[in-house]
Amino acid sequence: MPQYTPPLRDMQFVLHEVLDVTKELKILPAHAELDTDTINAVLEEGGKFAAEVIFPLNQGGDQEGCSLDPANHEVRAPGGFKEAYERYVAGGWPALSCDPEYGGQGLPHVVNQCFYEMLNSSNQAWTMYPGLSHGAYECLHAHGTAEQKRLYLPKLTSGEWTGTMCLTEPHCGTDLGMLRTKAEPQADGTYHITGQKIFISAGEHDLAENIIHLVLARLPDAPQGSKGISLFVVPKFLVRPDGSLGSRNRIYCGGLEHKMGIHGNATAQLVLDGAVGTLVGEPHKGLAAMFVMMNAARLGVGTQSLGLTEVAYQNAVAYARERLQSRALSGPKAADKPADPIIVHPDVRKMLLTARAYAEAGRALTIWTALQIDKEIHSPDEAVRRDCADLVALVTPIVKAFLTDNGWIAISHCLQVYGGHGYIREWGMEQYLRDARINMIYEGTNTIQSLDLLGRKVLGDAGARLKKFGKLVQSFVGRRSANAGIPRAPRRPGREGHQAHL
Repeated sequence: MPQYTPPLRDMQFVLHEVLDVTKELKILPAHAELDTDTINAVLEEGGKFAAEVIFPLNQGGDQEGCSLDPANHEVRAPGGFKEAYERYVAGGWPALSCDPEYGGQGLPHVVNQCFYEMLNSSNQAWTMYPGLSHGAYECLHAHGTAEQKRLYLPKLTSGEWTGTMCLTEPHCGTDLGMLRTKAEPQADGTYHITGQKIFISAGEHDLAENIIHLVLARLPDAPQGSKGISLFVVPKFLVRPDGSLGSRNRIYCGGLEHKMGIHGNATAQLVLDGAVGTLVGEPHKGLAAMFVMMNAARLGVGTQSLGLTEVAYQNAVAYARERLQSRALSGPKAADKPADPIIVHPDVRKMLLTARAYAEAGRALTIWTALQIDKEIHSPDEAVRRDCADLVALVTPIVKAFLTDNGWIAISHCLQVYGGHGYIREWGMEQYLRDARINMIYEGTNTIQSLDLLGRKVLGDAGARLKKFGKLVQSFVGRRSANAGIPRAPRRPGREGHQAHL
């Protein structure tokens, strides 16, 4: 059976000893009163919830999966998922980093980032239900009308309702300019939306009483391509002006995808048959508004692979310390036993250290990025907000692609450490590998992310963002070059000495 221990000390090291986040946050008026003890206490409790409530559901949820009742189009999540979600809501966890104006706790994104790493280590499939709600919240917070914010944000903040984003259609994935879903304006200011969406994570479930879908569609006069896409909020149940739930909207689950992994999350095919929706933002500007949610999702997908890398490493290193096989080449290391633990063998150590390196580096990168988001949102200095926005834009495709690509490699190494046992279900490692594989595809495949990085984030501004990041790296190296505690790499030989070092 797999195990998981929240890496609180490793998180505290990055938060407090590397980035000194408390000092950084005190400059921001919204977080000026936050102290180190509070951050640590929140994460300690968050770690308990992750490890004690949703981690035990991970293997069972994978084996049971989700079920669709074709008669009423309702989806039931695996056993225990709904009860765990109720505990999540009761604990106030959905509101952690949300705006206090809508019932949020107003804690920084950097704290929420660490919490979500632990959730993803414990149970990625479960975590995707509340995870997508944060993106829907951010999108409506940035682009929703006053009425939309009043109706939807408090419920998304509390977790009473969840959210999705509905982009992909059967004939188009990344190329959203090809989407065909139509939105017909009505006399009362609403729209009737008709079309099909596929691959909608948490698109239908029984965890919350309502699901708020953010749907891309075309108005009748829309120009062709991506410049003709509008964004609409389409609730599963219509919402009355007083916030109470009305009748069932005409959006329903037509089928569930049968997937390689994340079986505990309902990946839905959604059918819209004249569903009632309201416009978010300006007509034909929906893709720009949806990018708020897409970017949040891309950072979230990177965190999914970070979480899986950490839990896979923890289990692989525990196994390697106990599994006896062969003797170390340099002589017995456990002379009182019939063989040495495999952790002494160089190739096993290489695989474990690779996974550990990606986990620790990925954690530092995601926490640093979350801190930049906090500064972008709350800094009183306009120049700081602008610089942080540029850095977040640059790093977002890197977080998504680098962590998911290398998470897959690291988890594959961890499975290899187990030998044949890694391929057997009860050890849990093969599930981590299956679950991780989707992350390289989600929210734009990793090659698309590389195009985004190069085309938009580097060449799009003639390298201005990249130069800002380069200056940070140069400054970091310069400040630490005089640190006597950091060992120097030996000087590499010249060409004349190269052959002697082969």
